[in-house]
Amino acid sequence: MRQLQTAAESEWQDSANCLGVDPDLFFPERGASTREAKDVCRGCVVRVDCLEYALANGEKFGIWGGMSERERRRIRRQRALERQADAERVAAQPATG
Repeated sequence: MRQLQTAAESEWQDSANCLGVDPDLFFPERGASTREAKDVCRGCVVRVDCLEYALANGEKFGIWGGMSERERRRIRRQRALERQADAERVAAQPATG
């Protein structure tokens, strides 16, 4: 599900290393190297913001925050497992009050 961004929420984009870089670099053909795109992301001051944007908005393609689609899927899966474990821990706690 795509979330609408306010101007304040997208301000991080103005500080990105990739600003002005050919967007095709971040959307390589299947099987092509992602190294150059990831090199642009390395050391970027808004890398985490970019990655979180991609995770929150379900970006399925391209390099975002220095991570490929596969790497982001791994993060989403891990976070889902952590949420599930947290919910199970809360449900297993005895009721107080």
